[in-house]
Amino acid sequence: MSDWGIALIAAGSAVAGSVVTGWYARSAGIRQAVAARHAGDRQADAMREQADALLESVRMTLRAESGHREFALRRQTYAEFLGAAEARILTERNGRGQADDDVVLQRALGGVLLEGPPEAAAAAEHLVDCLRRRVTHDELKHAKLAFVSVAQECCRSRSPEGH
Repeated sequence: MSDWGIALIAAGSAVAGSVVTGWYARSAGIRQAVAARHAGDRQADAMREQADALLESVRMTLRAESGHREFALRRQTYAEFLGAAEARILTERNGRGQADDDVVLQRALGGVLLEGPPEAAAAAEHLVDCLRRRVTHDELKHAKLAFVSVAQECCRSRSPEGH
């Protein structure tokens, strides 16, 4: 065979080998790119799941804190009303009180009416009504104990531990 023939066969073989090698390299590169994309998708999904879990944890914490604040506010409101009612009861007993006892009692009653629930508001209104009507000491004591009982039940059913 002539030198030209051998050179053409060698050149053809080199070109064919390069084409085949390039084809396989291209296929491997495509597979590698697809695998990398899938790995990236899985990592993004995992990060989304972690972010969702973190957000849910934050939401739960905020709900718990809100429940604690609501409980504390309700308890404080009931305590202020009870304190104002007690001051008024003492005034009824000994005839000495502060000039603003009625205003403080009315303000505290307003707090209970706003905070609720209806059972606590009704018990508070009944106690104030008893004070205004100057009922007997036993009736007044019964009305006060009724409010305390309702307030305790409301605080128990709404306490952070009860959630």
